[in-house]
Amino acid sequence: MRASSEERPDALAAARAFHERVRFAAHLGIRIEALADGRATLSLELRPEHLNSFGTAHGGVLMTLLDCALCQAARTQHPRAAGIVTLSMTTSFIAPATGRLLAEGRVLRPGRSTVHAEAEVRATDGTLVARALGTVRPRLAGA
Repeated sequence: MRASSEERPDALAAARAFHERVRFAAHLGIRIEALADGRATLSLELRPEHLNSFGTAHGGVLMTLLDCALCQAARTQHPRAAGIVTLSMTTSFIAPATGRLLAEGRVLRPGRSTVHAEAEVRATDGTLVARALGTVRPRLAGA
């Protein structure tokens, strides 16, 4: 995990536990690269099992990466939440991708009960691969 001057210690602690809580993301190989208030950068090195029949990133893999990015961005503002639950997510697939992918999630409108966020996935050459707009909810411990 790369450090950022805007990182908050409580958000970092939440990120360190990310793979323990979200086993599917760990299984895919999603990594947290940076966190800041309302922002998250994640990466994924595509492997053969991540590809569709055309040899490019499968849409489900891209949607998972987008979901994790926007949820981690929301998590930076709710570090005490047990997790972040996606209520809705609209995805646009823009270009095929291979190799290493970078996802950036951003909070558009923070809130205590719901958070509106967006995420983009780009190839290492900067090509926009997919974009998502989502509404998520912090889940309190014990809820």
